[in-house]
Amino acid sequence: MKKMENEYANSIFENIKHIDDYENEYWYARELSKVLEYKDWRNFLKVLNKAKEACKNSGFIIDEQLVEVNKLSKRNNNATANIQDYKLSRYICYLILQNADPSKEVVALGQTYFAIQTRKQEITEQEYDSLSDDEKRFYQRKLTKQGNYTLQRVASAAGVKNMAEFHNAGYKGLYNGETADDIFKRKKLRYREDILDNMNEDELVANLFRINQTKQKLLKDNIQGEKKAKDVHYEVGKKVRKAIADIGGMMPEKMPTPKKSLKELEKEKKQLENKENKKLEGIK
Repeated sequence: MKKMENEYANSIFENIKHIDDYENEYWYARELSKVLEYKDWRNFLKVLNKAKEACKNSGFIIDEQLVEVNKLSKRNNNATANIQDYKLSRYICYLILQNADPSKEVVALGQTYFAIQTRKQEITEQEYDSLSDDEKRFYQRKLTKQGNYTLQRVASAAGVKNMAEFHNAGYKGLYNGETADDIFKRKKLRYREDILDNMNEDELVANLFRINQTKQKLLKDNIQGEKKAKDVHYEVGKKVRKAIADIGGMMPEKMPTPKKSLKELEKEKKQLENKENKKLEGIK
């Protein structure tokens, strides 16, 4: 019975899950409210506001956990109107379920689903150490993608318009003046290859540290203006580089480029899975 409940919960909450271009999961508040059987949007907003307060008290940055969006909705007379909605992170969904009506069976199922799935997203130090070098690259690449997504949102709120220049400011600080294009050329990558997909674990970790520290400084110092934001990114990159130098570490531009990009490894993995699936079909 417990297994059936978990499968049902997985089905209803996975069906309304979305994935953005940076591989971040999110849920729309309107869709979640319907699944949780809230007929009145105003009643659901009360639950959402409680979740926001709990998020704030937990020390999380609310703007990283939900984003207000406007969506077009069709009325009965075929007219359209803008309606308020929110893109929700897994964590804020979990808090919503903790503050929702406990008498509803679907709420209990949701609490279990988001608690289990949140734990699955975490990885212990021991588990990380057991990963292969390529698996560690995949893990760090995912964190870097998510970090860049959040940094872009914070930078945009600070007034940054030219994101390419903003990101290059960080690369220049960390890579002793190299831009993303310079890194691309040095690594001798093919057209449209992603430089982050062609970094080893240590290089990805250095960039992730740069990204997270820049985000924190932009928020903590309430930086406003494109030039100031770019200057912050450059200075943080330089300080991360100095920290690496101070402990005698290898400079990012000296780190070896892996023989295969993560895109190539993903392709090989899919080909192997397809081959195995065909074998199993042949056995059947």
